Amino acid sequence: QLQASGGGLVQTWGLLRLSCAASGRTFATVNMGWFRQAPGKEREFVAAISWSGGRTYYADSVKGRFTISRDNAKNTVSLQMNSLSPEVTAVYYCAGDGRAFSSRLRIGITEYPYWGQGTQVTVSS
Repeated sequence: QLQASGGGLVQTWGLLRLSCAASGRTFATVNMGWFRQAPGKEREFVAAISWSGGRTYYADSVKGRFTISRDNAKNTVSLQMNSLSPEVTAVYYCAGDGRAFSSRLRIGITEYPYWGQGTQVTVSS
């Protein structure tokens, strides 16, 4: 089970840190991802991190502004979002890859079987 939190309303150029708490004993073995869905748009990939935390991958639109990280001791994955702009307004979801110790960071929605409930991020201009 995944529980996302940390969303809110911020002004342009502000920052937010999203967190996702996972239950279960397999968290440290699976890759994790963040996705987002803006109003009227399809859900899209934002960032992914390997099970060890040693590798990350970002959508081009967030490179340099967002940082994904994880703490396997606390069963959490985070998304630090800086220099926010109204274009990033969306519901953000954390997702878990069902494959243990996978070497591939996946970006497809259908490749993640486990999803959190989403947290709303709104950036005002």
